[in-house]
Amino acid sequence: MSSSADSTTSHQQMENKDVGAENYVVLKKKITLLRGISILTGTIIGSGIFISSKGILENTGSVGLALTLWVVCGILSFFGAMSYAELGTCIKKSGGHYTYILEAYGPLLAFIRIWVEIIIVRPGVTALVALAIGRYLLEPIFLPCHVPETAVKLVSATSLLLIMYINSTSVTWTLRLQNIMTIIKVLAMLGIIAPGLYYIASGHVDKFQGPFLPMELEPMRLPLAIFYGLFPYAGWFYLNFISEEVENPNKNIPRAISISMGIVIVLYVTINVAYCAVLTPAEILSSDAVAVLYGERLLGRISIIVPIIVALSCFGSLNGGTLSISRTFFVASREGHLPEIISMLHIEKLTPLPAVIVLAPQTLIMIFSGNIERLINFFSFARWLFNGLAVSAVVYLRYKKPALHRPFKVH
Repeated sequence: MSSSADSTTSHQQMENKDVGAENYVVLKKKITLLRGISILTGTIIGSGIFISSKGILENTGSVGLALTLWVVCGILSFFGAMSYAELGTCIKKSGGHYTYILEAYGPLLAFIRIWVEIIIVRPGVTALVALAIGRYLLEPIFLPCHVPETAVKLVSATSLLLIMYINSTSVTWTLRLQNIMTIIKVLAMLGIIAPGLYYIASGHVDKFQGPFLPMELEPMRLPLAIFYGLFPYAGWFYLNFISEEVENPNKNIPRAISISMGIVIVLYVTINVAYCAVLTPAEILSSDAVAVLYGERLLGRISIIVPIIVALSCFGSLNGGTLSISRTFFVASREGHLPEIISMLHIEKLTPLPAVIVLAPQTLIMIFSGNIERLINFFSFARWLFNGLAVSAVVYLRYKKPALHRPFKVH
């Protein structure tokens, strides 16, 4: 393939070529097992764990039921993740949900899926995480005053554009940033959890007396509680978006998914137990930044680092999400379901530049026009509807293609 004045080149021309040939510009296999764990763990642990505690408690009505829902949603997400482990090892193409729906149910549903993703789901998710970065970064600066919404939106937009710039410049630096952010956020969460567990071990268990009282659950609010519960775990599918770049995918995809989900479930349930031990339900419901209030109550002067930790956590999640979803748009364009330009690579940097920046306009619109609660309600139904459809491909393909080679099979 000869180079031209354009900084990008089409992947579509080499779709059926030898991808190892030196003459073709392709995405390289740079995702090892440790990088896979870093991408998944670092992307899953983002804004959700710091946003959803209030929403789950508000829609369940009791501490006991809220904590139960955290466990149930973790188990449900683990089942979904294991289903994706099978799909990722028997269908080697990148693209995640889109690719599996395409392979199982054909181009029509896949076409609908990718356009729902690019118009509704992904801009909403990205805007939500970016807004969390802006809010938590500014929280220590404006204390004890309320953070101006305009400032939050400007910082959020700047964070989004910075992440897109990094992802457009270098895959290697994107992965390095993800590794650093993952290490920071896991250590930081352990640092938040440890004082809470010590507080419980010291005998402060009074807030767990009658954990299911008052039971004020309204059945019509349960679906919203489940959406809030599933949102923090969302991300177990991201490695499948970039499976073409994973080394030894037959082993590394299932291992990375199972290890990452185990880490996340333990951290999420434990940190919520710590929240509920230190804060009353009324305090959790009255706060827009539960982690900050928890830090102020338990950590004293050093609590100022909590919002910075949360912002860094969200920054890593935004980076991992951008890395992964750009590959889905790249694959969909290669299949002809998105404009051809999105399947082009930067000829020198080997990054899917158009696929990275394609979401910028609509995401910026959502950042400046929405808030966190509205965004969750906006994209959740569409997101989990198509996730469920993709997971159903496990059963469908076992019936339709029983001879398909499956290096990993979920029970």
